[in-house]
Amino acid sequence: MKLYLAVATLMLVLIAHSEAQEESTIEQQFANFQARFKEFGDDVTEKTKNALKQIENSEIISKTKDWVTEQLEKVRQKFDEVINKPE
Repeated sequence: MKLYLAVATLMLVLIAHSEAQEESTIEQQFANFQARFKEFGDDVTEKTKNALKQIENSEIISKTKDWVTEQLEKVRQKFDEVINKPE
């Protein structure tokens, strides 16, 4: 029984000692936070760039651009007809 108690006590001491060594200072935690935040920002930036490239290169966007260009050209022609209308 004393052996079990001694082993259990030894285990508790080892766990407490290892946890005490693993605790980092506030400065280390802040540096770690900065690194993780920078990594997160870089990841979000890369994903956003990729998403915008996919949107820009999508077929629906190119068709929409063409349609808008055609409509603007039609409006421009109508406007020119109204302005240059012979009286």
